Amino acid sequence: MDQLHVATLNLRNLADRWDERLPLLLADMAALQPDLLGLQECVYPLQQDRLLGAAGAGTYRAVRGWAGRPEYGNSILVREALAASEPERVDLGRDRSAHRVEVTLPHRPGVTFAVTHLHHLVPDAVVRDEQAAALLDWLDGASADGATIVVGDFNADPAEPAYARMTGAGFRSAYAEANGAEPAVTWPSGLQGPAIDDDGDPGCLDYIWVRGPIRVVSARLAFDRPAVDDPGLYPSDHVGVAARVEIG
Repeated sequence: MDQLHVATLNLRNLADRWDERLPLLLADMAALQPDLLGLQECVYPLQQDRLLGAAGAGTYRAVRGWAGRPEYGNSILVREALAASEPERVDLGRDRSAHRVEVTLPHRPGVTFAVTHLHHLVPDAVVRDEQAAALLDWLDGASADGATIVVGDFNADPAEPAYARMTGAGFRSAYAEANGAEPAVTWPSGLQGPAIDDDGDPGCLDYIWVRGPIRVVSARLAFDRPAVDDPGLYPSDHVGVAARVEIG
């Protein structure tokens, strides 16, 4: 049976004290060292994904999937020991996208790993539901043997239709499965900055979804600690989610 350590984080692009946030991100990445990490709001010219990939003992390949414009979007960090296919990308509308890789594992054909970031405006739950439906249609064409992991910022709390659509399609939230319930809040983290978005109530917006022959061993929040000397400085405006899973 193969084990994977996977995680997700919305980076908050370059806004709100990026230079101050970066050391916190690097320290947490150096400690976490997941096998697969899905990033959202990644600014490619700043090499944000590659900086995180160089933070610890592991070596990572950055696999990018632009959203809205070519210099910005999502990224998957794949640890060097894992073999991953070239990415496939789908446009979800409203400057949003998803991309996926097929990861080869020692004891089975592999697992599909995808990252996405859904529409953010609070009243537009219908848009997020439509994007989730398009995401699921696209994932159903993946070639891996039924084992699928989807991570990202869904901008949808557990009461929204997009959440119900994911569970209705057979996906399980790793955090909820491991802990009995979703975390109360993954946004906002507590980060204070000049461009902080305060539209919407605090809630759980970030997920690791699993489907198929996958057992969730544990799950926790990550990238969730403020600076020692500044309680308003966090790695991002979102906190991340990390999970250890077994692919059976």
